Amino acid sequence: MPRFSYTAIGMNRKAQKGTISAESAFSARKLLRSKGLHPTDVEMITSETAGRSLGSMLGNKKKAVAEFTKELATMLRAGIKLTDALSVLIQQIGDPQLKNAVTDIRDRVVTGESFADSLDEYDAYFDVIYVSMMRVGEVTGTLEESLSTMAGFMEKQRQLEEKLTTVMMYPAILFTICIIVVLIIMIWFLPLITEELVKIGQELPLSTRFLMKTSELLTSFWALAILGGLFGIGWLYRRLVRTERGSLLRDTLLLSMPGVGPLIKQRIVSRFASTLATLLGSGMSMAESLKVVSQVTGNRVMGQAVGQARERILSGSDIATPLRDSGVIGPSISHMITVGEKSGELEQMLRMISENLEAESDIVIERLSKFVEPLIIVFMAGIIGLIAYATMMPIIKFSVTQF
Repeated sequence: MPRFSYTAIGMNRKAQKGTISAESAFSARKLLRSKGLHPTDVEMITSETAGRSLGSMLGNKKKAVAEFTKELATMLRAGIKLTDALSVLIQQIGDPQLKNAVTDIRDRVVTGESFADSLDEYDAYFDVIYVSMMRVGEVTGTLEESLSTMAGFMEKQRQLEEKLTTVMMYPAILFTICIIVVLIIMIWFLPLITEELVKIGQELPLSTRFLMKTSELLTSFWALAILGGLFGIGWLYRRLVRTERGSLLRDTLLLSMPGVGPLIKQRIVSRFASTLATLLGSGMSMAESLKVVSQVTGNRVMGQAVGQARERILSGSDIATPLRDSGVIGPSISHMITVGEKSGELEQMLRMISENLEAESDIVIERLSKFVEPLIIVFMAGIIGLIAYATMMPIIKFSVTQF
């Protein structure tokens, strides 16, 4: 009988971890509930899942879910029953963790549980947008259309993320190489050269003495202390941003940063417009759509603004005014949303806003990348040039005094 590792909340409201034997993940969850535990995560233990799956480690989880969604939509459109389609797809899924999740989802659907409720148990793969759209699709009888829309939405988001990663990868690699080269020179080569200069009694210029002190610092206890301090600051930062007030402060500062802030704001508003348009297109009401969007904006400031917009809509207000008052969207975008509301074409207007902002931010990112690359090269050349000058000048002076 298969073994499952689980994390569950006990009667004392504390998390418990352990293993249990059951026929399936669904059976394991039922067994845990019968023991008074509320399971939050149940995962099959196999040789493949002893550690994290390779697909998840390489960041292919979103791609795997998008492919699963697209294939499931195709099979449902062909007239295949949901449970039969899930059974077929289980055999094709390569990621063992996703395969285990879909198997459990299939078992739940077979017992009469709704597809959306089954998905809700696996938020690591199926987020609130996914679950909400599937719930609307089940209620309206258009599940295959909801799946197709979701597959397109996920693929578009994944392509945007990959584009951003690709553009910034070269500058990041170049900067890392620059730091490594400078550290190697400062820690290993510079001490050997300066040691010989000290032995011959040559007077060292200020630049050489400065580099020697820096090299000594990098090879001393203080370097470890500084490194430990940086790790401590990083740990405190992670703890801080996990709190609501800390994450709000971080997101507010990010949006107010010169140069980078407007770019981040464009990305946030583009994601908001694209997500809201997708949810409205699936048949979800404005109030429910805004409730979902407020949870997935990726920015606390935007999330609060969307939440306030939802509350004011419920009291009869429009959507554009609270978003404009938050400072996240500009007057032009606010006006476009207002026009879309009044004309009854809000979904199309939101898609247009998203596409325009994506195009603008792509141009800014490409320009920023082209500006950063030569800047890093000049910085690297300057540092190496300074090291070369500081080491060569004493040697040249010594050679001159000998002749």
